Amino acid sequence: MGLQSIRRPVLGNKTDIIISSYEDHFLVMATQIGSMGTILHARKEEGVSVDPTFTVNVVFGKRDEPMLVACARQLIQHISNSGSSKALVLSLGLRDHSTGTLKGIVSAVIEKLAEVP
Repeated sequence: MGLQSIRRPVLGNKTDIIISSYEDHFLVMATQIGSMGTILHARKEEGVSVDPTFTVNVVFGKRDEPMLVACARQLIQHISNSGSSKALVLSLGLRDHSTGTLKGIVSAVIEKLAEVP
């Protein structure tokens, strides 16, 4: 299991990001509020289609936040495009769900995923 942890400001908010790699999934936690917040599960659907299909479900938390789902979708697409078939469990405890905040989270996670075995 690989574990990466970083702290960086995202739009002026101190953000802690932890990425843990398990046999069948990645666990990514990003928090600005010191708690887990909304938890999402994302995976690539295996099928006969040439174009990949991704499923994102809110497991716990805010179900009416499309930007959180978009964030999970971007990350699972990146994971899939990098050759991994692992699913993603994503926890987002953020002060705001603006496009800028979520872009900052996605770029920080993608940067760190490159270092996780």
